[in-house]
Amino acid sequence: MVKEIIERLERVFPNKLELNFSTPFELVVAVVLSAQERDAKVNEVTQELFKRFKTPQDFAQADLEEIEKYISKVSFYGNKAKYIKQISTILVEKYKGEVPKSLKELSELPGIGRKSANMILYNAFGINEGIAVDRHVLRVSQRLGLTKQQKPEKAEQELMGIVPKEDWGKFSNLLILLGRYICTAQKPKHSECPLYDLCPSKEL
Repeated sequence: MVKEIIERLERVFPNKLELNFSTPFELVVAVVLSAQERDAKVNEVTQELFKRFKTPQDFAQADLEEIEKYISKVSFYGNKAKYIKQISTILVEKYKGEVPKSLKELSELPGIGRKSANMILYNAFGINEGIAVDRHVLRVSQRLGLTKQQKPEKAEQELMGIVPKEDWGKFSNLLILLGRYICTAQKPKHSECPLYDLCPSKEL
């Protein structure tokens, strides 16, 4: 069933995030900014942000107030500015300005949890080390009967057991888009859903 789900969703959605980025570091910054914020708003902010700051060195050397000025349109911009500056400093001092390619190292960066680390690993490097379970992935997986777990960490472990490892990142990207546009929290759009006949939650 999982393979069928992925194949159908691939016909409808692209296998990528809606965040704009051109380097792994830009994705890290965009992911930090995207917490409790719409991707469209993040893309609007990073368009100018990435013209001014191009590398971890640029952010590490900048005044916090200047970073805040560029990202002031996103929610919790003060905390996010601190995270971005802290991350940049760590990357410069510990990783020679490069984004690490392991779940453990990424998860240890300020403002980056396991979910975000999984997103970065797959979308920046093509590495499948886990499944990024955000609110959309959790909701859609539950409705499809793939997990009954309520906590993202437990749901991820269960999903990793039934989704082929080579599809982990793709599975997350596709379910995020399905949950965002069709399998919404309120009034899911059954008539538009490519998985309608497979879904045990049709009565929602």
